[in-house]
Amino acid sequence: MAAILSFLKYVFRYRSKVVDQVMLYISLLCTFTVIIHVGYITDAAVGHKTQFAILCMFYGLFILEIVRTTSSIYVQRRINFSHYSGLGIIFYFFFISIARVGDLPFMAFIGHNEWLYVGIGLVCLSELSKGSLFFDNFYFNPTILFVISFIGLILVGTILLMLPRTTLMEPLGFLDALFMATSAVCITGLTVTDISTNFSLFGQSVVLLLIQVGGLGIMTFTGFFGYFFSGGFSFKNQLMFGEILGENKLNSVISTLLKIIFITLLFELVGAVFIYFSLEQQLFKNMGDRIFFSVFHAISSFCNSGFSILHDGIRNEGYRYNYSFQLVLSLIFVLGGLGFGTVYNFYTFFRAKISQLTNLLRHKQPFVHKAQPFSFNTKFILLCNAIMIVLATASYFLLEHKHSLNDDSHLSGQWITSFFMANSSRSAGFNSVDMGAVAMPTLIMISTLMWIGASPGSTGGGVKVTTVAVALMNIFSLARGKDSLEVFRRKIATESINKAFAIILLSILTIAIAFVLLNFSDPDKAMKSLLFEAVSAYTTCGLSLGVTPSLSAAGKCVIILTMFVGRVGMLTLLVAFIKNTRSKTYIYPTEKLLF
Repeated sequence: MAAILSFLKYVFRYRSKVVDQVMLYISLLCTFTVIIHVGYITDAAVGHKTQFAILCMFYGLFILEIVRTTSSIYVQRRINFSHYSGLGIIFYFFFISIARVGDLPFMAFIGHNEWLYVGIGLVCLSELSKGSLFFDNFYFNPTILFVISFIGLILVGTILLMLPRTTLMEPLGFLDALFMATSAVCITGLTVTDISTNFSLFGQSVVLLLIQVGGLGIMTFTGFFGYFFSGGFSFKNQLMFGEILGENKLNSVISTLLKIIFITLLFELVGAVFIYFSLEQQLFKNMGDRIFFSVFHAISSFCNSGFSILHDGIRNEGYRYNYSFQLVLSLIFVLGGLGFGTVYNFYTFFRAKISQLTNLLRHKQPFVHKAQPFSFNTKFILLCNAIMIVLATASYFLLEHKHSLNDDSHLSGQWITSFFMANSSRSAGFNSVDMGAVAMPTLIMISTLMWIGASPGSTGGGVKVTTVAVALMNIFSLARGKDSLEVFRRKIATESINKAFAIILLSILTIAIAFVLLNFSDPDKAMKSLLFEAVSAYTTCGLSLGVTPSLSAAGKCVIILTMFVGRVGMLTLLVAFIKNTRSKTYIYPTEKLLF
Protein backbone atom coordinates (compact mmCIF):
# COMPACT_ATOMS: atom_id res chain seq x y z
CA MET A 1 0.00 0.00 0.00
CA ALA A 2 2.84 2.35 0.85
CA ALA A 3 4.43 1.65 -2.54
CA ILE A 4 1.18 2.50 -4.34
CA LEU A 5 0.83 5.78 -2.42
CA SER A 6 4.45 6.64 -3.14
CA PHE A 7 3.92 5.96 -6.85
CA LEU A 8 0.78 8.10 -6.96
CA LYS A 9 2.61 10.88 -5.14
CA TYR A 10 5.40 10.79 -7.73
CA VAL A 11 2.97 10.70 -10.69
CA PHE A 12 0.79 13.60 -9.54
CA ARG A 13 3.72 15.74 -8.45
CA TYR A 14 6.02 15.30 -11.45
CA ARG A 15 3.89 13.72 -14.19
CA SER A 16 0.51 15.46 -13.80
CA LYS A 17 0.53 16.64 -17.44
CA VAL A 18 0.91 13.04 -18.61
CA VAL A 19 -2.15 12.06 -16.53
CA ASP A 20 -4.12 14.94 -18.08
CA GLN A 21 -3.09 13.86 -21.59
CA VAL A 22 -4.15 10.26 -20.95
CA MET A 23 -7.49 11.49 -19.61
CA LEU A 24 -7.90 13.72 -22.67
CA TYR A 25 -7.32 10.87 -25.13
CA ILE A 26 -9.67 8.54 -23.27
CA SER A 27 -12.42 11.18 -23.06
CA LEU A 28 -12.01 11.99 -26.78
CA LEU A 29 -12.41 8.31 -27.62
CA CYS A 30 -15.53 8.10 -25.45
CA THR A 31 -17.01 11.24 -27.00
CA PHE A 32 -16.29 9.98 -30.50
CA THR A 33 -18.11 6.73 -29.65
CA VAL A 34 -21.12 8.70 -28.36
CA ILE A 35 -21.25 10.81 -31.53
CA ILE A 36 -21.10 7.70 -33.74
CA HIS A 37 -23.79 6.01 -31.64
CA VAL A 38 -26.18 8.98 -31.59
CA GLY A 39 -25.57 10.37 -35.05
CA TYR A 40 -24.55 7.47 -37.28
CA ILE A 41 -25.71 4.04 -36.17
CA THR A 42 -29.22 3.15 -37.32
CA ASP A 43 -29.05 -0.65 -36.86
CA ALA A 44 -30.69 -1.65 -33.55
CA ALA A 45 -28.34 -4.61 -32.86
CA VAL A 46 -25.20 -2.52 -33.43
CA GLY A 47 -26.73 0.33 -31.43
CA HIS A 48 -27.28 -2.01 -28.47
CA LYS A 49 -23.58 -2.96 -28.49
CA THR A 50 -22.33 0.61 -28.75
CA GLN A 51 -24.71 1.63 -25.95
CA PHE A 52 -23.17 -1.07 -23.73
CA ALA A 53 -19.69 0.20 -24.67
CA ILE A 54 -20.71 3.76 -23.77
CA LEU A 55 -22.03 2.55 -20.41
CA CYS A 56 -18.68 0.87 -19.70
CA MET A 57 -16.85 4.05 -20.75
CA PHE A 58 -19.06 6.14 -18.47
CA TYR A 59 -18.19 4.09 -15.40
CA GLY A 60 -14.56 3.88 -16.52
CA LEU A 61 -14.32 7.68 -16.66
CA PHE A 62 -16.07 7.80 -13.29
CA ILE A 63 -13.39 5.62 -11.70
CA LEU A 64 -10.52 7.46 -13.43
CA GLU A 65 -11.84 10.85 -12.29
CA ILE A 66 -12.16 9.60 -8.70
CA VAL A 67 -8.59 8.26 -8.75
CA ARG A 68 -7.16 11.42 -10.35
CA THR A 69 -8.95 13.93 -8.14
CA THR A 70 -8.50 12.12 -4.82
CA SER A 71 -4.83 11.36 -5.58
CA SER A 72 -4.18 14.99 -6.49
CA ILE A 73 -5.83 16.17 -3.26
CA TYR A 74 -3.79 13.63 -1.28
CA VAL A 75 -0.51 14.76 -2.86
CA GLN A 76 -1.19 18.49 -2.42
CA ARG A 77 -2.65 18.01 1.07
CA ARG A 78 -5.40 20.54 0.31
CA ILE A 79 -8.35 21.23 -1.97
CA ASN A 80 -7.67 24.09 -4.39
CA PHE A 81 -9.84 25.74 -7.05
CA SER A 82 -8.91 23.25 -9.78
CA HIS A 83 -10.22 20.36 -7.68
CA TYR A 84 -13.76 21.74 -7.55
CA SER A 85 -14.42 20.82 -11.18
CA GLY A 86 -13.24 17.25 -10.60
CA LEU A 87 -15.37 16.93 -7.48
CA GLY A 88 -18.34 18.34 -9.40
CA ILE A 89 -17.91 15.76 -12.18
CA ILE A 90 -17.58 12.97 -9.58
CA PHE A 91 -20.79 14.11 -7.89
CA TYR A 92 -22.58 14.24 -11.27
CA PHE A 93 -21.42 10.71 -12.19
CA PHE A 94 -22.42 9.41 -8.76
CA PHE A 95 -25.87 11.02 -8.99
CA ILE A 96 -26.50 9.54 -12.46
CA SER A 97 -25.29 6.11 -11.30
CA ILE A 98 -27.71 6.15 -8.34
CA ALA A 99 -30.55 7.21 -10.65
CA ARG A 100 -29.83 4.30 -13.03
CA VAL A 101 -29.35 1.64 -10.34
CA GLY A 102 -32.04 2.78 -7.92
CA ASP A 103 -35.78 2.35 -8.39
CA LEU A 104 -36.94 5.81 -7.34
CA PRO A 105 -39.76 7.27 -9.49
CA PHE A 106 -38.68 10.90 -9.06
CA MET A 107 -35.18 10.03 -10.36
CA ALA A 108 -36.31 8.03 -13.39
CA PHE A 109 -35.88 11.00 -15.72
CA ILE A 110 -32.23 11.45 -14.60
CA GLY A 111 -31.52 7.81 -15.43
CA HIS A 112 -32.03 8.25 -19.19
CA ASN A 113 -29.13 7.54 -21.54
CA GLU A 114 -28.90 11.20 -22.57
CA TRP A 115 -27.46 12.07 -19.16
CA LEU A 116 -24.68 9.53 -19.73
CA TYR A 117 -23.77 11.36 -22.92
CA VAL A 118 -23.80 14.70 -21.11
CA GLY A 119 -21.45 13.33 -18.45
CA ILE A 120 -18.97 12.03 -21.03
CA GLY A 121 -19.22 15.37 -22.84
CA LEU A 122 -18.46 17.25 -19.62
CA VAL A 123 -15.27 15.25 -19.06
CA CYS A 124 -14.19 15.79 -22.66
CA LEU A 125 -14.97 19.51 -22.42
CA SER A 126 -12.96 19.85 -19.22
CA GLU A 127 -9.93 18.14 -20.76
CA LEU A 128 -10.14 20.10 -24.00
CA SER A 129 -10.49 23.35 -22.07
CA LYS A 130 -7.35 22.60 -20.09
CA GLY A 131 -5.58 22.02 -23.38
CA SER A 132 -6.83 25.33 -24.77
CA LEU A 133 -4.74 27.18 -22.21
CA PHE A 134 -1.62 25.82 -23.87
CA PHE A 135 -2.23 27.81 -27.06
CA ASP A 136 0.29 30.29 -25.73
CA ASN A 137 3.00 27.73 -26.52
CA PHE A 138 2.38 28.48 -30.19
CA TYR A 139 3.42 31.74 -31.77
CA PHE A 140 -0.02 32.67 -33.10
CA ASN A 141 -1.25 36.20 -33.38
CA PRO A 142 -4.33 36.19 -31.09
CA THR A 143 -6.39 37.64 -33.95
CA ILE A 144 -5.33 34.79 -36.23
CA LEU A 145 -6.13 32.32 -33.44
CA PHE A 146 -9.58 33.91 -33.16
CA VAL A 147 -10.17 33.37 -36.90
CA ILE A 148 -8.80 29.81 -36.81
CA SER A 149 -11.08 28.93 -33.88
CA PHE A 150 -14.15 29.88 -35.95
CA ILE A 151 -12.94 27.84 -38.93
CA GLY A 152 -12.30 24.83 -36.67
CA LEU A 153 -15.75 25.09 -35.09
CA ILE A 154 -17.39 25.32 -38.52
CA LEU A 155 -15.58 22.18 -39.72
CA VAL A 156 -16.55 20.24 -36.59
CA GLY A 157 -20.16 21.37 -37.04
CA THR A 158 -20.07 20.31 -40.70
CA ILE A 159 -18.97 16.79 -39.77
CA LEU A 160 -21.69 16.50 -37.12
CA LEU A 161 -24.41 17.74 -39.48
CA MET A 162 -23.37 15.18 -42.12
CA LEU A 163 -24.15 12.26 -39.77
CA PRO A 164 -27.13 10.18 -41.00
CA ARG A 165 -29.18 10.61 -37.83
CA THR A 166 -28.91 14.39 -37.96
CA THR A 167 -31.71 14.48 -40.53
CA LEU A 168 -35.00 12.60 -40.76
CA MET A 169 -34.74 12.14 -44.53
CA GLU A 170 -31.71 12.24 -46.82
CA PRO A 171 -28.41 13.06 -45.04
CA LEU A 172 -26.94 16.45 -45.87
CA GLY A 173 -24.17 16.66 -48.43
CA PHE A 174 -20.87 18.31 -47.58
CA LEU A 175 -21.73 21.71 -49.08
CA ASP A 176 -25.18 21.91 -47.46
CA ALA A 177 -23.75 20.78 -44.10
CA LEU A 178 -20.96 23.36 -44.42
CA PHE A 179 -23.55 26.04 -45.23
CA MET A 180 -25.72 25.15 -42.22
CA ALA A 181 -22.72 24.93 -39.87
CA THR A 182 -21.36 28.29 -41.06
CA SER A 183 -24.79 29.89 -40.68
CA ALA A 184 -25.12 28.54 -37.12
CA VAL A 185 -21.58 29.40 -35.99
CA CYS A 186 -21.78 32.85 -37.60
CA ILE A 187 -25.27 33.25 -36.00
CA THR A 188 -26.81 34.19 -39.34
CA GLY A 189 -29.95 32.05 -39.74
CA LEU A 190 -29.87 31.47 -43.50
CA THR A 191 -30.77 27.82 -44.23
CA VAL A 192 -30.77 25.50 -47.22
CA THR A 193 -33.17 23.09 -45.50
CA ASP A 194 -35.98 23.38 -42.98
CA ILE A 195 -34.54 22.34 -39.60
CA SER A 196 -38.05 22.05 -38.11
CA THR A 197 -39.10 19.22 -40.43
CA ASN A 198 -35.85 17.75 -41.79
CA PHE A 199 -33.67 17.76 -38.67
CA SER A 200 -33.96 15.24 -35.85
CA LEU A 201 -33.70 16.23 -32.19
CA PHE A 202 -29.99 15.39 -32.39
CA GLY A 203 -29.56 17.64 -35.45
CA GLN A 204 -31.44 20.52 -33.81
CA SER A 205 -29.30 20.10 -30.68
CA VAL A 206 -26.13 20.31 -32.79
CA VAL A 207 -27.40 23.55 -34.38
CA LEU A 208 -28.26 24.91 -30.93
CA LEU A 209 -24.77 24.11 -29.61
CA LEU A 210 -23.13 25.75 -32.64
CA ILE A 211 -25.26 28.87 -32.13
CA GLN A 212 -24.32 29.14 -28.45
CA VAL A 213 -20.61 28.56 -28.93
CA GLY A 214 -20.47 30.64 -32.11
CA GLY A 215 -22.40 33.49 -30.50
CA LEU A 216 -19.99 33.82 -27.61
CA GLY A 217 -16.90 32.76 -29.55
CA ILE A 218 -15.11 29.45 -29.21
CA MET A 219 -12.12 31.10 -27.50
CA THR A 220 -14.42 32.68 -24.89
CA PHE A 221 -15.90 29.27 -24.12
CA THR A 222 -12.62 27.38 -24.00
CA GLY A 223 -11.04 30.20 -21.99
CA PHE A 224 -13.83 30.11 -19.42
CA PHE A 225 -13.86 26.34 -19.00
CA GLY A 226 -10.08 26.20 -19.17
CA TYR A 227 -9.85 28.67 -16.30
CA PHE A 228 -12.53 26.84 -14.35
CA PHE A 229 -11.14 23.33 -14.84
CA SER A 230 -7.43 24.15 -14.49
CA GLY A 231 -7.78 26.71 -11.71
CA GLY A 232 -6.11 29.73 -13.28
CA PHE A 233 -4.48 31.56 -16.17
CA SER A 234 -0.83 32.03 -16.95
CA PHE A 235 0.50 35.49 -17.79
CA LYS A 236 0.59 34.57 -21.48
CA ASN A 237 -3.00 33.32 -21.28
CA GLN A 238 -4.12 36.65 -19.88
CA LEU A 239 -2.30 38.56 -22.62
CA MET A 240 -3.82 36.40 -25.34
CA PHE A 241 -7.39 36.46 -24.03
CA GLY A 242 -7.07 40.15 -23.23
CA GLU A 243 -6.45 40.92 -26.88
CA ILE A 244 -9.23 38.57 -28.06
CA LEU A 245 -11.75 40.10 -25.62
CA GLY A 246 -10.56 43.66 -26.24
CA GLU A 247 -9.67 44.10 -22.56
CA ASN A 248 -6.79 46.51 -21.94
CA LYS A 249 -6.44 45.89 -18.21
CA LEU A 250 -4.64 42.63 -17.61
CA ASN A 251 -6.14 42.09 -14.17
CA SER A 252 -9.65 42.41 -15.65
CA VAL A 253 -9.33 39.63 -18.24
CA ILE A 254 -10.67 36.88 -15.99
CA SER A 255 -13.53 39.00 -14.64
CA THR A 256 -14.49 40.08 -18.18
CA LEU A 257 -14.53 36.46 -19.31
CA LEU A 258 -16.70 35.43 -16.38
CA LYS A 259 -19.05 38.40 -16.91
CA ILE A 260 -19.66 37.46 -20.55
CA ILE A 261 -20.53 33.86 -19.68
CA PHE A 262 -22.59 34.86 -16.63
CA ILE A 263 -24.63 37.53 -18.43
CA THR A 264 -25.32 35.25 -21.41
CA LEU A 265 -26.45 32.23 -19.41
CA LEU A 266 -28.46 34.34 -16.95
CA PHE A 267 -30.49 36.18 -19.58
CA GLU A 268 -30.94 33.05 -21.68
CA LEU A 269 -32.30 31.22 -18.63
CA VAL A 270 -34.66 34.08 -17.73
CA GLY A 271 -35.71 34.38 -21.38
CA ALA A 272 -36.43 30.64 -21.62
CA VAL A 273 -38.67 30.85 -18.53
CA PHE A 274 -40.66 33.76 -19.97
CA ILE A 275 -40.97 32.03 -23.35
CA TYR A 276 -42.18 28.85 -21.63
CA PHE A 277 -45.05 30.65 -19.91
CA SER A 278 -45.98 32.62 -23.05
CA LEU A 279 -46.69 29.43 -25.00
CA GLU A 280 -49.95 27.51 -25.32
CA GLN A 281 -49.69 24.05 -23.77
CA GLN A 282 -51.81 22.31 -26.42
CA LEU A 283 -49.18 23.05 -29.08
CA PHE A 284 -46.75 20.55 -27.51
CA LYS A 285 -46.89 16.80 -26.98
CA ASN A 286 -45.22 16.94 -23.57
CA MET A 287 -43.35 19.19 -21.17
CA GLY A 288 -39.97 18.12 -22.57
CA ASP A 289 -40.84 19.45 -26.04
CA ARG A 290 -42.05 22.72 -24.53
CA ILE A 291 -38.83 23.13 -22.49
CA PHE A 292 -36.61 22.37 -25.49
CA PHE A 293 -38.58 24.83 -27.62
CA SER A 294 -38.18 27.54 -24.97
CA VAL A 295 -34.45 26.93 -24.51
CA PHE A 296 -33.80 26.79 -28.27
CA HIS A 297 -35.55 30.09 -28.97
CA ALA A 298 -34.08 31.82 -25.91
CA ILE A 299 -30.53 30.98 -27.03
CA SER A 300 -31.28 31.67 -30.68
CA SER A 301 -32.83 35.07 -29.93
CA PHE A 302 -30.22 36.24 -27.40
CA CYS A 303 -27.47 35.27 -29.84
CA ASN A 304 -29.40 37.02 -32.64
CA SER A 305 -29.14 33.94 -34.84
CA GLY A 306 -32.68 33.80 -36.27
CA PHE A 307 -32.91 29.99 -36.23
CA SER A 308 -36.30 28.55 -35.33
CA ILE A 309 -37.63 24.99 -35.01
CA LEU A 310 -41.03 26.17 -36.24
CA HIS A 311 -42.14 25.46 -39.78
CA ASP A 312 -42.33 28.88 -41.51
CA GLY A 313 -40.64 30.43 -38.46
CA ILE A 314 -42.49 32.84 -36.18
CA ARG A 315 -45.20 33.29 -38.81
CA ASN A 316 -46.32 29.73 -38.12
CA GLU A 317 -50.11 29.72 -37.70
CA GLY A 318 -49.86 28.63 -34.06
CA TYR A 319 -47.57 31.53 -33.12
CA ARG A 320 -48.26 34.33 -35.61
CA TYR A 321 -50.79 36.02 -33.33
CA ASN A 322 -49.19 35.05 -30.00
CA TYR A 323 -48.12 38.62 -29.27
CA SER A 324 -46.83 37.86 -25.78
CA PHE A 325 -44.42 35.32 -27.29
CA GLN A 326 -43.28 37.86 -29.89
CA LEU A 327 -42.77 40.54 -27.24
CA VAL A 328 -40.66 38.21 -25.07
CA LEU A 329 -38.61 37.16 -28.10
CA SER A 330 -38.16 40.83 -29.08
CA LEU A 331 -36.92 41.85 -25.65
CA ILE A 332 -34.44 38.97 -25.59
CA PHE A 333 -32.84 39.77 -28.95
CA VAL A 334 -32.86 43.51 -28.22
CA LEU A 335 -30.96 42.81 -24.98
CA GLY A 336 -28.62 40.46 -26.84
CA GLY A 337 -28.03 43.18 -29.42
CA LEU A 338 -27.09 45.79 -26.80
CA GLY A 339 -23.76 44.14 -26.03
CA PHE A 340 -22.38 42.33 -23.00
CA GLY A 341 -20.89 45.47 -21.46
CA THR A 342 -24.14 47.41 -21.67
CA VAL A 343 -26.26 44.57 -20.31
CA TYR A 344 -23.78 44.02 -17.47
CA ASN A 345 -23.90 47.75 -16.69
CA PHE A 346 -27.69 47.43 -16.34
CA TYR A 347 -27.24 44.36 -14.12
CA THR A 348 -24.79 46.12 -11.77
CA PHE A 349 -26.99 49.24 -11.67
CA PHE A 350 -30.13 47.37 -10.61
CA ARG A 351 -28.17 45.11 -8.25
CA ALA A 352 -26.77 48.20 -6.52
CA LYS A 353 -30.24 49.79 -6.27
CA ILE A 354 -31.72 46.60 -4.77
CA SER A 355 -28.83 46.38 -2.31
CA GLN A 356 -29.30 50.03 -1.29
CA LEU A 357 -33.04 49.53 -0.85
CA THR A 358 -32.41 46.45 1.29
CA ASN A 359 -29.93 48.36 3.46
CA LEU A 360 -32.43 51.21 3.83
CA LEU A 361 -35.25 48.91 4.95
CA ARG A 362 -33.14 46.65 7.17
CA HIS A 363 -30.39 48.84 8.57
CA LYS A 364 -31.85 52.33 7.93
CA GLN A 365 -28.77 53.24 5.89
CA PRO A 366 -29.20 56.18 3.48
CA PHE A 367 -28.84 55.83 -0.31
CA VAL A 368 -25.34 56.22 -1.71
CA HIS A 369 -25.57 57.67 -5.22
CA LYS A 370 -22.77 56.97 -7.70
CA ALA A 371 -21.66 59.93 -9.81
CA GLN A 372 -21.60 57.88 -13.05
CA PRO A 373 -23.77 54.74 -12.72
CA PHE A 374 -23.55 54.20 -16.49
CA SER A 375 -20.33 54.35 -18.49
CA PHE A 376 -19.86 56.64 -21.48
CA ASN A 377 -20.14 53.72 -23.93
CA THR A 378 -23.34 52.47 -22.27
CA LYS A 379 -25.01 55.89 -22.50
CA PHE A 380 -23.98 56.35 -26.13
CA ILE A 381 -25.12 52.83 -27.11
CA LEU A 382 -28.47 53.27 -25.33
CA LEU A 383 -29.09 56.63 -27.01
CA CYS A 384 -28.31 55.22 -30.48
CA ASN A 385 -30.47 52.15 -29.91
CA ALA A 386 -33.39 54.16 -28.52
CA ILE A 387 -33.39 56.36 -31.63
CA MET A 388 -33.14 53.32 -33.91
CA ILE A 389 -35.92 51.40 -32.14
CA VAL A 390 -38.37 54.32 -32.26
CA LEU A 391 -37.61 55.32 -35.86
CA ALA A 392 -37.53 51.75 -37.20
CA THR A 393 -40.78 50.71 -35.47
CA ALA A 394 -42.66 53.85 -36.57
CA SER A 395 -41.30 53.57 -40.13
CA TYR A 396 -42.32 49.92 -40.46
CA PHE A 397 -45.82 50.69 -39.18
CA LEU A 398 -46.29 53.60 -41.61
CA LEU A 399 -44.91 51.69 -44.60
CA GLU A 400 -46.70 48.39 -43.95
CA HIS A 401 -50.05 49.26 -42.39
CA LYS A 402 -51.71 48.62 -45.79
CA HIS A 403 -49.57 45.60 -46.71
CA SER A 404 -48.21 42.91 -44.35
CA LEU A 405 -49.95 44.40 -41.29
CA ASN A 406 -53.40 43.84 -42.79
CA ASP A 407 -53.46 40.38 -41.19
CA ASP A 408 -53.36 41.95 -37.71
CA SER A 409 -56.92 42.91 -36.84
CA HIS A 410 -56.07 44.98 -33.75
CA LEU A 411 -53.99 48.16 -33.65
CA SER A 412 -51.98 46.83 -30.70
CA GLY A 413 -51.13 43.72 -32.74
CA GLN A 414 -49.95 45.88 -35.63
CA TRP A 415 -47.64 47.87 -33.37
CA ILE A 416 -46.23 44.69 -31.77
CA THR A 417 -45.60 43.19 -35.22
CA SER A 418 -43.95 46.44 -36.31
CA PHE A 419 -41.76 46.45 -33.20
CA PHE A 420 -40.85 42.79 -33.74
CA MET A 421 -40.04 43.07 -37.45
CA ALA A 422 -38.21 46.42 -37.24
CA ASN A 423 -35.87 45.26 -34.48
CA SER A 424 -35.49 41.73 -35.79
CA SER A 425 -34.33 43.20 -39.10
CA ARG A 426 -31.32 44.78 -37.40
CA SER A 427 -29.70 41.42 -36.70
CA ALA A 428 -31.97 38.75 -35.16
CA GLY A 429 -33.43 37.54 -38.46
CA PHE A 430 -36.82 36.28 -37.22
CA ASN A 431 -39.83 37.16 -39.34
CA SER A 432 -43.46 37.07 -38.24
CA VAL A 433 -44.75 38.14 -41.69
CA ASP A 434 -44.25 36.76 -45.19
CA MET A 435 -41.22 38.58 -46.62
CA GLY A 436 -42.72 38.20 -50.08
CA ALA A 437 -45.70 40.35 -49.01
CA VAL A 438 -43.51 43.24 -47.85
CA ALA A 439 -43.57 46.38 -50.01
CA MET A 440 -40.45 47.51 -51.89
CA PRO A 441 -39.85 50.66 -49.77
CA THR A 442 -39.98 48.48 -46.65
CA LEU A 443 -37.47 46.04 -48.16
CA ILE A 444 -35.10 48.96 -48.72
CA MET A 445 -35.60 50.04 -45.11
CA ILE A 446 -35.04 46.46 -43.86
CA SER A 447 -31.83 46.20 -45.91
CA THR A 448 -30.63 49.45 -44.34
CA LEU A 449 -31.49 48.21 -40.86
CA MET A 450 -29.63 44.95 -41.52
CA TRP A 451 -26.60 46.93 -42.64
CA ILE A 452 -26.68 49.19 -39.57
CA GLY A 453 -27.01 46.18 -37.28
CA ALA A 454 -26.77 45.93 -33.50
CA SER A 455 -24.36 47.32 -30.90
CA PRO A 456 -20.61 46.71 -30.52
CA GLY A 457 -19.65 43.88 -28.19
CA SER A 458 -22.90 42.05 -28.87
CA THR A 459 -23.82 38.89 -30.72
CA GLY A 460 -25.53 41.00 -33.39
CA GLY A 461 -24.06 41.76 -36.79
CA GLY A 462 -23.96 44.71 -39.16
CA VAL A 463 -21.50 47.58 -39.14
CA LYS A 464 -22.90 48.47 -35.67
CA VAL A 465 -25.20 51.33 -34.76
CA THR A 466 -22.42 53.33 -33.07
CA THR A 467 -20.31 53.17 -36.23
CA VAL A 468 -23.06 54.77 -38.30
CA ALA A 469 -23.77 57.29 -35.53
CA VAL A 470 -20.13 58.40 -35.31
CA ALA A 471 -19.89 58.70 -39.12
CA LEU A 472 -23.05 60.83 -39.35
CA MET A 473 -22.03 62.99 -36.41
CA ASN A 474 -18.60 63.55 -37.94
CA ILE A 475 -20.23 64.71 -41.20
CA PHE A 476 -22.35 67.26 -39.29
CA SER A 477 -19.29 68.28 -37.28
CA LEU A 478 -17.33 68.96 -40.49
CA ALA A 479 -20.28 70.89 -41.91
CA ARG A 480 -20.24 73.12 -38.82
CA GLY A 481 -16.49 73.69 -39.20
CA LYS A 482 -15.50 71.88 -36.01
CA ASP A 483 -12.17 70.07 -35.68
CA SER A 484 -13.35 67.54 -33.12
CA LEU A 485 -16.40 65.44 -32.30
CA GLU A 486 -17.91 65.71 -28.81
CA VAL A 487 -20.62 63.57 -27.18
CA PHE A 488 -21.76 63.78 -23.54
CA ARG A 489 -18.95 66.26 -22.86
CA ARG A 490 -16.38 63.80 -24.15
CA LYS A 491 -14.19 64.05 -27.24
CA ILE A 492 -14.38 61.06 -29.57
CA ALA A 493 -10.91 59.73 -30.37
CA THR A 494 -9.68 60.26 -33.93
CA GLU A 495 -8.86 56.54 -34.06
CA SER A 496 -12.54 55.69 -33.46
CA ILE A 497 -13.67 58.01 -36.26
CA ASN A 498 -11.14 56.55 -38.71
CA LYS A 499 -12.18 53.02 -37.75
CA ALA A 500 -15.87 53.85 -38.26
CA PHE A 501 -15.29 55.03 -41.85
CA ALA A 502 -13.01 52.06 -42.57
CA ILE A 503 -15.69 49.59 -41.36
CA ILE A 504 -18.36 51.30 -43.46
CA LEU A 505 -16.24 51.32 -46.62
CA LEU A 506 -15.14 47.69 -46.19
CA SER A 507 -18.74 46.56 -45.61
CA ILE A 508 -19.95 48.26 -48.80
CA LEU A 509 -17.09 46.76 -50.82
CA THR A 510 -17.68 43.25 -49.43
CA ILE A 511 -21.44 43.37 -50.06
CA ALA A 512 -20.85 44.72 -53.58
CA ILE A 513 -18.37 41.94 -54.40
CA ALA A 514 -20.72 39.27 -53.00
CA PHE A 515 -23.62 40.71 -55.01
CA VAL A 516 -21.62 40.72 -58.25
CA LEU A 517 -20.45 37.13 -57.67
CA LEU A 518 -24.01 35.99 -56.96
CA ASN A 519 -25.14 37.52 -60.26
CA PHE A 520 -22.49 35.44 -62.03
CA SER A 521 -23.28 32.21 -60.15
CA ASP A 522 -27.09 32.56 -60.24
CA PRO A 523 -28.08 34.73 -63.20
CA ASP A 524 -31.62 33.27 -63.19
CA LYS A 525 -32.43 34.82 -59.80
CA ALA A 526 -33.88 38.33 -59.40
CA MET A 527 -31.26 40.97 -58.62
CA LYS A 528 -33.43 42.25 -55.76
CA SER A 529 -33.35 38.84 -54.07
CA LEU A 530 -29.60 38.40 -54.58
CA LEU A 531 -28.77 41.85 -53.17
CA PHE A 532 -31.01 41.20 -50.16
CA GLU A 533 -29.27 37.82 -49.68
CA ALA A 534 -25.79 39.39 -49.86
CA VAL A 535 -26.67 42.08 -47.31
CA SER A 536 -28.29 39.52 -45.01
CA ALA A 537 -25.27 37.19 -45.19
CA TYR A 538 -22.68 39.90 -44.50
CA THR A 539 -24.67 41.42 -41.65
CA THR A 540 -25.40 37.93 -40.22
CA CYS A 541 -29.10 38.79 -40.06
CA GLY A 542 -30.63 35.77 -41.79
CA LEU A 543 -33.68 37.29 -43.45
CA SER A 544 -34.24 36.09 -47.01
CA LEU A 545 -36.63 36.46 -49.90
CA GLY A 546 -36.66 32.68 -50.32
CA VAL A 547 -33.77 32.09 -52.74
CA THR A 548 -31.32 30.45 -50.29
CA PRO A 549 -32.26 26.76 -50.84
CA SER A 550 -32.28 27.16 -54.64
CA LEU A 551 -28.84 28.78 -54.92
CA SER A 552 -26.26 27.01 -57.06
CA ALA A 553 -23.20 25.39 -55.50
CA ALA A 554 -21.10 28.44 -56.41
CA GLY A 555 -23.77 30.76 -54.96
CA LYS A 556 -23.80 28.84 -51.69
CA CYS A 557 -20.00 29.11 -51.51
CA VAL A 558 -20.27 32.89 -51.98
CA ILE A 559 -22.82 33.14 -49.17
CA ILE A 560 -20.71 30.89 -46.89
CA LEU A 561 -17.67 33.11 -47.37
CA THR A 562 -19.75 36.28 -46.93
CA MET A 563 -21.26 35.01 -43.67
CA PHE A 564 -17.81 34.14 -42.32
CA VAL A 565 -16.32 37.51 -43.27
CA GLY A 566 -19.33 39.30 -41.82
CA ARG A 567 -19.09 37.45 -38.50
CA VAL A 568 -15.33 37.70 -38.05
CA GLY A 569 -15.14 41.20 -39.53
CA MET A 570 -13.34 42.33 -42.66
CA LEU A 571 -11.21 44.75 -40.66
CA THR A 572 -10.30 41.96 -38.23
CA LEU A 573 -9.13 39.78 -41.13
CA LEU A 574 -7.03 42.61 -42.54
CA VAL A 575 -5.47 43.28 -39.14
CA ALA A 576 -4.75 39.57 -38.67
CA PHE A 577 -2.89 39.09 -41.94
CA ILE A 578 -1.55 42.56 -42.85
CA LYS A 579 -0.82 44.17 -39.48
CA ASN A 580 2.62 45.76 -39.32
CA THR A 581 3.96 45.46 -35.79
CA ARG A 582 7.02 47.68 -36.38
CA SER A 583 6.74 51.00 -34.55
CA LYS A 584 7.98 54.17 -36.19
CA THR A 585 10.06 56.67 -34.24
CA TYR A 586 9.52 59.48 -36.72
CA ILE A 587 6.66 61.57 -38.14
CA TYR A 588 6.45 62.93 -41.69
CA PRO A 589 5.41 66.54 -42.41
CA THR A 590 1.64 67.08 -42.71
CA GLU A 591 0.01 67.97 -46.03
CA LYS A 592 -3.61 68.71 -46.95
CA LEU A 593 -5.26 66.88 -49.85
CA LEU A 594 -7.84 68.39 -52.17
CA PHE A 595 -11.30 66.75 -52.14
